[in-house]
Amino acid sequence: MTVNARALRTGATEAERLIWLRVRSYRPRFTRQLPVGRYIIDLACRGVRLAIEFDGSQHADNPDDLTRTRFLESLGWRVIRFWNFDVVDNPDGVATAILAAVAQRGGPTHPRPLPSREGRMKDA
Repeated sequence: MTVNARALRTGATEAERLIWLRVRSYRPRFTRQLPVGRYIIDLACRGVRLAIEFDGSQHADNPDDLTRTRFLESLGWRVIRFWNFDVVDNPDGVATAILAAVAQRGGPTHPRPLPSREGRMKDA
């Protein structure tokens, strides 16, 4: 699974890249292509157990998506899905929706936490 996840990170879709560029500096942190069980989550915020999936046309009426969602929910994850074309058309809006879901599950997000919260001083 780790090898597959690494390959997926290297070959990210346009939708995944657009959102990653917008959320990567926020806290709680996001992880790309996180293996959970036999599945790999496109984008995850582990701190609040939020799974974000970016779906292309191959996901229309895909019964495995419901199975995947039910499995992740049984482990306490909340799964949200976005169509790739919606991400490409409005990446800022999708990123805002993702950050709102994180805030709803675990408190406010912050693009640059205070150095004391990171446990070390950072150079400016």
